[in-house]
Amino acid sequence: FEISWAFSIYLEAVAILPQLHMLTRIANNTAEGGSVENLTAHYIFALGSYRALYVLNWVYRLATQKHWGSYWDPIVWVSGVVQTLLYCDFFYYY
Repeated sequence: FEISWAFSIYLEAVAILPQLHMLTRIANNTAEGGSVENLTAHYIFALGSYRALYVLNWVYRLATQKHWGSYWDPIVWVSGVVQTLLYCDFFYYY
């Protein structure tokens, strides 16, 4: 069960890559006007905002918890940071 959980965390971190790749291709394509649909852009922005707020929650919990080590889970932290960095690329185009 632990392997399945870790796999789902890693998969969640990179599952957005195909969508971001297509958005980047559309944004760079001058023949189509270089813009993406509003609904798609807002959806990806909402996902990225969720992930950024999630990271802020980690920072807050680390700052306010008495025992720092009680909230350290490297799988979740690394995957969350990777996913947030991937969304930063989208925020550049947004």
